[in-house]
Amino acid sequence: MDVQKRVLPGELKELRILGRTGKNNNPLVLFWTGSGFECNYEGSELWCEFETDYSCYEQWIAVFINGALISRQMLQKGKQQVCLFRNMQMRKVTHVKVVKEVQAMPGDEEAYLAVNALYGDGIFRELPEPECRLEFIGDSITSGEGSYGSVEEQDWISMWFSTTQAYPYLVANRMNAEYRVISQSGYGVCCAWDNNPYNTIPRYYTQLCGVLSGARNEALGVKEPYDFSSWQPDYIIINLGTNDGCAFEQPAWKDGTTGQTKKMYKDALGIPAKECMDEIRTAVKEFLRLVRKNNPDAQILWAYGLMGTIAEPAIKDGIAEYQTESGDKMVQYLALAEMKPEHIGARSHPGAAGHAAAAETICRKLCEWKGREK
Repeated sequence: MDVQKRVLPGELKELRILGRTGKNNNPLVLFWTGSGFECNYEGSELWCEFETDYSCYEQWIAVFINGALISRQMLQKGKQQVCLFRNMQMRKVTHVKVVKEVQAMPGDEEAYLAVNALYGDGIFRELPEPECRLEFIGDSITSGEGSYGSVEEQDWISMWFSTTQAYPYLVANRMNAEYRVISQSGYGVCCAWDNNPYNTIPRYYTQLCGVLSGARNEALGVKEPYDFSSWQPDYIIINLGTNDGCAFEQPAWKDGTTGQTKKMYKDALGIPAKECMDEIRTAVKEFLRLVRKNNPDAQILWAYGLMGTIAEPAIKDGIAEYQTESGDKMVQYLALAEMKPEHIGARSHPGAAGHAAAAETICRKLCEWKGREK
């Protein structure tokens, strides 16, 4: 690499940083799936220095040049220079987007991905403003788990995750939007897939990336309050409830320290118990209050149904109760069609076709809203 011009990401005003970040972007640490950067670069080549670490869940990135996927790769541990493009026309402006493909990994305290610097032979140019800003909140579906890989794959590994195959990325592309994702596999709105009441997105929504642990992550401020004023979405798409529904089919969760237990259960007729559905309803209502408090002007869409509809009545009731109590009419429910057999990808999750179908449904609703606003 003969390129000499070295620029730090936090010092480059033309660089659009994607995803929630801390106060200091030198280096630019990428926490959530879909985090990264984009830029317009006038020059013949551009390189990026990454720094990564992990104990079991390696870090993957995707590189787009002028809107086309050019590479998807696993990064090795340590510092490495990755060529984003080279041998382009010197005076041509090239659009570059680099995103983290893997969700935050709570099970790997060593997991780390950062952009240390950019190197090139040209100059950065200003990006046009996006048409809107979107925030997606969800679970494994929103994280793109299983969107890569064949249907027989069941290993829970980084390779089968992809933000760029998942519906948030597809919707953002269609809407010419900047987007952010807050999602975690197995998490719910009131409990996780295994009935764990602590693994919920509302518990961590107001933190930078509180699902992560370990000394390095905590030093990076993952448990600190997130500054919502730094970035406000126009639309928020919530896709939670799938894991709360799965919990009805799982054994009771037990805290190994306190002995506390929790179980979402069904009644004698095999119907989800009213007490449990009420718990989901209340959690939906309270989470909407939290989301609205921190995003006062956003339209909120609760989209659900790709992997079952057991929680749908509770979600609808929670939305209706929130609207009645708050008077907030900028919240709607959107039913997503359950994925068809041909839409299934790895780990029994939606594959690329399943995400494309969900993206189409969400885009129709967002376009309807945008049309109404005009």
